[in-house]
Amino acid sequence: MAHGPVAVMRQLPAWGAAALVAALTLGTLLAVALRAEVGRGLSPGDWAAIRFTVLQAVASAVLSVALAVPVARALARRSFRGRGLLVMALGAPFILPVIVAVLGLLAVFGRGGLVNAGLAQIGVAPVSIYGAGGVVLAHVFFNLPLAVRLLLQGWLAIPAERFRLAAQLNAPVWRLLEVPMLARTVPGALLVVFLICLTSFAVALTLGGGPRATTVELAIWQAVRFDFDLGRAALLACVQFALCAVAALVAWRVTPVDGFGSGLDRVVARWDQRPADWLWLAGVALFLSLPLGMVLWRGVPGLLAMPGDIWVAAGWSLGVATGSTVLCLTLALTLALRGGWMASVLGVLPLAASALVMGTGLFVMLRPFANPTALALPVALVVNAVTALPFALRVLTPAVADIRASYGQMAALLGLRGAALLRVVILPRLRRPLGFAAGLTAALSIGDLGVIALFASDTVETLPLAMSRLMGAYRMDAAAGAGVLLLALAMGAFWICDRGGRMDADV
Repeated sequence: MAHGPVAVMRQLPAWGAAALVAALTLGTLLAVALRAEVGRGLSPGDWAAIRFTVLQAVASAVLSVALAVPVARALARRSFRGRGLLVMALGAPFILPVIVAVLGLLAVFGRGGLVNAGLAQIGVAPVSIYGAGGVVLAHVFFNLPLAVRLLLQGWLAIPAERFRLAAQLNAPVWRLLEVPMLARTVPGALLVVFLICLTSFAVALTLGGGPRATTVELAIWQAVRFDFDLGRAALLACVQFALCAVAALVAWRVTPVDGFGSGLDRVVARWDQRPADWLWLAGVALFLSLPLGMVLWRGVPGLLAMPGDIWVAAGWSLGVATGSTVLCLTLALTLALRGGWMASVLGVLPLAASALVMGTGLFVMLRPFANPTALALPVALVVNAVTALPFALRVLTPAVADIRASYGQMAALLGLRGAALLRVVILPRLRRPLGFAAGLTAALSIGDLGVIALFASDTVETLPLAMSRLMGAYRMDAAAGAGVLLLALAMGAFWICDRGGRMDADV
């Protein structure tokens, strides 16, 4: 009689986490769909926003992956001192606050930036970073490193014996080995970058915004904040969810299949190196480091120009990030322990439901009962936790599966189950992935400028929103100082959590 209730009780946490995630993704979508006016069509401006959203996502994905191919190839066939550091640095833009990166890009490509200063010296007309070109440039900055990492894994998956055999036969490596590998990995990389660019909000807010450079998410924000047209916002949110759902489904179905077999894990000694490899590596290093260096160069003196309320905003950002991290890790660990279809499905749903669509749904749901702006921080906390959930699950689920495969039978023989199994066996061996997932969630939450821009009032704001308002007021010195502070908080939070997970972790 006892086995039934115990089994049910063990399933309750996972089902509770699943219900919360489903409510914040599918539930908010339902609220948005019910609020959308029946029979109301999309205006020409709405169709223009949809077209621009898709076109800029396509252009960003194609450029990011096209540039990533020669960079990843150079990394795959070159061995040099600092290579590991460069590969590790390619992950930095993923946790870099978007608004900080935009400020750095403005310092390089803006009206008073380095590029236009150089063009003025040779008598060439200045270029503008605002509009479609700036949006695509920023997306390439963020997604080029991700595409390089994805494609580099494809090169490293080719057994070294294949290259040695090609060398002995004097066979063309590019046509026989690398092109088939790219045919399997490039579609997946394109779809991942396309999906990320579909839900980009902060980039379009700061560099787009004109009639010809408005994304669907930016149109939703404008409909709520300026026009207070909830019906139009709801209709656009449904369109946004449909676009993301189709892209997520295609990205999930397109998975690379190994076509080379396994090797002996030997190091590849490439003989077909080219001098152009160094140009590609130097170019991507300069492209990624120069905007960040300009933020530090201009921002450190700007720390003294920051208004006092910036520190209050920084405190709110840290509080929201702490709550988001705790909630995200709780949900991710609960679902990873459950495993199976539940973890797989709930790991995809937040990718389809963007943060602004969830925020719009919560705005519609809360408005009859409370002032949504008064709940800006709790809503941002919850939405940030759910949007980071797919990344935390991607880290924790394989680790939990490995622990169960290695120690499951021994734990069963010792009678360890439930809380004792979690405390004695699982959690000590999850310290490293838990620390990494916590750092990733905290950094993403600290730098988020999404749902908080929809809900926040003039009295309560996070650091990215305060920095965005300083940039809108052309207080660039103060904004640069806030950018340095935001960068330090995001990177510091990631380092502390990741380091804490690895400290004294001998398992």
